[in-house]
Amino acid sequence: MTIIEGWDSHAWIDGPWIHRSPRRPEVRPRLLAEVSLLPWLAPQLPLPVPVPERTVDGVRHLLLPGTPLTGGDEALGRELGAFLKALHAVDPAEAVAYGAVDAETASAAKAVELHEFRTQIVPLLPTEARAAARELLDRVAAVRNCLIHCDFGPDHILITDGRVTGIIDWTDAVIGDPALDLCWILNGAPKAVAAGAAEVYQPGPELVERAEDWARLSPWYGVHRGLRLNLPDDVANGLRGIVSLL
Repeated sequence: MTIIEGWDSHAWIDGPWIHRSPRRPEVRPRLLAEVSLLPWLAPQLPLPVPVPERTVDGVRHLLLPGTPLTGGDEALGRELGAFLKALHAVDPAEAVAYGAVDAETASAAKAVELHEFRTQIVPLLPTEARAAARELLDRVAAVRNCLIHCDFGPDHILITDGRVTGIIDWTDAVIGDPALDLCWILNGAPKAVAAGAAEVYQPGPELVERAEDWARLSPWYGVHRGLRLNLPDDVANGLRGIVSLL
């Protein structure tokens, strides 16, 4: 048996199965929601996703092959672009009915987070950077119109022989801003992957700008965590990152 520890779940591999149980009580309903959401969603997507079933202490699903993405070409980017385009086109009302977090609940949670960013982090920034920081927080709060993965990055994209063999970790799936799913692939992925994804997805200028805003928000989370856990080096490094991206 292989043990895999994640931020939200305890996980272990037993034969062909990967088992996951919640690390915290608030994670449990989101983990169990995957049991209804992903079987409904999987046939609508061009790439494999887990199809979990409920267990006594959480969920399990057949192990998807592959290792996390570390590089790639335009063809791989086109696969990912087609995947996100299909995901963002599903009916959001049906997605909520099958277990995705609805826009109102997601907005309320995001409002709490952004309020903490405003009150805890903005005052730590140089005076001349604070107005731009507040404007960034305003811009990322607004749009909630698609089902999104919400944590779409290389750790959750499985690759075998240069092709995508699975998209994993759907605990955070919500009705939200599709630009958040595009954030990494347009701004952090290898250039060839980004080019391939953009070719297929064809995001408009406003979506591209919002994806850039979500990328600018990335170091805020490190500062937020550093403040909670009293990690002054993380706070200092994150503050420098915030200022450099504003």
